Amino acid sequence: MADQSAVGRMFTPVTARVEPGRLRFFLDTLGERNPVYRNEAAPVPPTYLFCLEMMDAPDAFEFLNALDIDLARVLHGEQRFDYHAPVVVGDTLTFRSRVESVTDKKGGAMTLIVVETAVTNQNGAHVADTSRTIVVRNARPS
Repeated sequence: MADQSAVGRMFTPVTARVEPGRLRFFLDTLGERNPVYRNEAAPVPPTYLFCLEMMDAPDAFEFLNALDIDLARVLHGEQRFDYHAPVVVGDTLTFRSRVESVTDKKGGAMTLIVVETAVTNQNGAHVADTSRTIVVRNARPS
């Protein structure tokens, strides 16, 4: 179970290229038909960064493994994207993630873990920050 000692822990940076074919696949999978996202000069859809980071990570669940969390006990709690500059096809992005907070809830029945990710492009520009909250259902004592 993750505890306060996890706060500040950083994980292996992930580098990913925004490729047109993969972006089209993402849009098709979601059923997104808005033509603005089909224009390669337009910014990517907000949630694409989460998908891109997971697809290109050598271990998409590195933080779960590092914190000894069983994937079967994890629920997706919340997600946020703060863009500081457009991300477009052709960009190469670097994702740097760290544990921002660990909070026990419901008398220890669950733990909320917030992972913040800073995203920079190939020029070193800070283009976005993402945040995801995972909910870990903790085992109840027998």
